[in-house]
Amino acid sequence: MSGRQFFLDRCIGETRGVVTLDGRPERLMIDRDGLAPATALGARSVARVRSVEKAIGAAFIDLPGGAEALYSLRTDETPPVRGAAIEVEIRTEARQDKLATVRLLGPADGEPRLLEAAPDIEAELRDLAKGGKVVEGFGAREAADAAEAEALDTIHPLPGGGSIAVEPTRALVSIDVDLGGRPGSDTKRAARMANLTAIAAAARLLRLKGLGGLVVFDFVGRGHDGKALLGATRAAFGPDNPGVAIDQISRFGTLTLTVPRRRQPVLDLLVDSAGRLTPLSAALRLARALEREGRADPGGRLRAACAPAVLAAFEPLRPAVTDKLGARFTVEAREGWATDRLEVSAQ
Repeated sequence: MSGRQFFLDRCIGETRGVVTLDGRPERLMIDRDGLAPATALGARSVARVRSVEKAIGAAFIDLPGGAEALYSLRTDETPPVRGAAIEVEIRTEARQDKLATVRLLGPADGEPRLLEAAPDIEAELRDLAKGGKVVEGFGAREAADAAEAEALDTIHPLPGGGSIAVEPTRALVSIDVDLGGRPGSDTKRAARMANLTAIAAAARLLRLKGLGGLVVFDFVGRGHDGKALLGATRAAFGPDNPGVAIDQISRFGTLTLTVPRRRQPVLDLLVDSAGRLTPLSAALRLARALEREGRADPGGRLRAACAPAVLAAFEPLRPAVTDKLGARFTVEAREGWATDRLEVSAQ
């Protein structure tokens, strides 16, 4: 299926929005219950200046709810005063151990408080769809599950053969292109096609994963057609403008570019620092699995098992699951299970 499609999945405990491009997930937006609204992209608040650090050109800002953010000082401005109330807008969301950044809108009065919440996922999807259809229901659930699974992968196959590895580090995102078993007797031609295909795939995957900043492609082969690769890169990353900057192909066969970072990476929500599914992420999956089994067997009793930490994260979700299914399910903890191990069955 060609073009972009839009999906809205209203889950227990979270809402997920998905945009697909030619049938593949391109964007995944997740809004979980309980997330601080003042830290979402585009939220406007009255905040307070905690400290001004002229040596690093930054001010640390206290947002409503106790979250902290960073304001980068401009060289041509008078810095805000410590303790002052200011009106700010979230410019980029927090990621890992990096603070959210804000845009200073002007002076303010009173205690820190939210002035205007960020657009919710439904509003964002409808804005992106520009009047087009936003799919809900079972089709949206399937699209969101597929998008989440692909966002968690590191190695991604390329159409026509080969693969790319998308690996974020503290400093940059590396994209390694592997020719693999791509067919074709002309190795140079096969490498060229793999590299061009990799650029389009990587642009989609970076948007899906919510990754940006410094991005380095390690292309396969030698003697690259720099003009073709640069043209393909400009086209593939066009939707990420303004803010994309692309360097020339280096003599080592690498291409460096910067892509604006605006949202919290999806992986920051789904997994911990070791790459393991968080207990909350697993608990939300468990709630969806119980819903799915409950639809398949409307009268049956359901039994689920998971790791102890997942069960603890599931408990706040239990009332909402009970509202949908009734008290016909049990969830038991299994010592020694990994967080991503879930079992749900009907009896």
